[in-house]
Amino acid sequence: MRVAPMTSRFLDACRRRPTDVRPVWFMRQAGRYLKQYRQIRDKHGILEICKRPDLAATVTLQPVEMLDVDAAIIFADLLLPVEPMGLKLSYEKGAGPVIGNPVRTSDDVDSLSTTNTDDLGYVGQAIQNVVRALAGRVPVIGFVGAPFTMASYMIEGGASRNFIRTKKLMYSDETLWRRLMGKIVDVLAPFAHLQVTAGARAIQVFDSWVGTLGSDDYVRFAAPYSRALIERIRSTGVPVIHFGTGASGFFRELHAAGGDVMGVDWRINIDQAWMDISYRSAIQGNLDPVALFAPMHELRLKVHELLKRTGVRPGHIFNLGHGILPETPVENVKAVVEMVREYRL
Repeated sequence: MRVAPMTSRFLDACRRRPTDVRPVWFMRQAGRYLKQYRQIRDKHGILEICKRPDLAATVTLQPVEMLDVDAAIIFADLLLPVEPMGLKLSYEKGAGPVIGNPVRTSDDVDSLSTTNTDDLGYVGQAIQNVVRALAGRVPVIGFVGAPFTMASYMIEGGASRNFIRTKKLMYSDETLWRRLMGKIVDVLAPFAHLQVTAGARAIQVFDSWVGTLGSDDYVRFAAPYSRALIERIRSTGVPVIHFGTGASGFFRELHAAGGDVMGVDWRINIDQAWMDISYRSAIQGNLDPVALFAPMHELRLKVHELLKRTGVRPGHIFNLGHGILPETPVENVKAVVEMVREYRL
């Protein structure tokens, strides 16, 4: 299935076409920094919001209305696909996501299902609701986790500092690792296709934990599966944004795994990152999320410096180098959108 093209400055930038002004959106633009989101969260858990298309759509639309950004990103959770695979997902206060039956053995991998992706249809319904509400004003971005990040959560049972269990499995039983990663790709690819069918016009692949790897381990243990996933998503005809956190030390290798747009965190200058990949993809990023706490004159300097670094070359999408932090002042986020729109070289 290939989608019909849609016109927008965000999608033009994804394809490295000229735009009137720089498109801008923010990772985690729906979240706790917004009072309206907190009011919903006070009554509903994260998984409940994700699984109720009406609530997920409402939360997705809030920042589009408030900030006037150039894209909506569907409100969902990276780990939703582990449930149809047979894992028990919950959110514990202060602890983040917890998987009650983590994957540790060959039998655990054998028992993972790859046939129940339709169970995630509530995400598709939420996207349809958002697309209907936006009526073509801006496109909707869908997303999936990258295979390495998903595997890390599934093995560790939640977030980790050192990823000891993940790397032990990776190093000690590469055959089992490959089986696990293959199953993850076989779930994530149909899930991304489901989102495109519902109306998503770009898919972002988040490799949140890839920075725990060195370059050689990334190429050997992670890149082949990210590449396979990205190729399967690109077959739909929508652009893929590939974002890895803490990956500036092997950005070329990350790019080699694929992506129409490469997301950059704030640990590398964006002009250097773009040059490192010989400008062969569009680039997204990469303001430090904590810069949003700076005084307005300092924030403006940082925004303008970033825009100067990317220059007039088509294909830059303004974003943060990671998600908006919960304590972020809303007025500063709004101000950044205006700074980007007003900027002229």
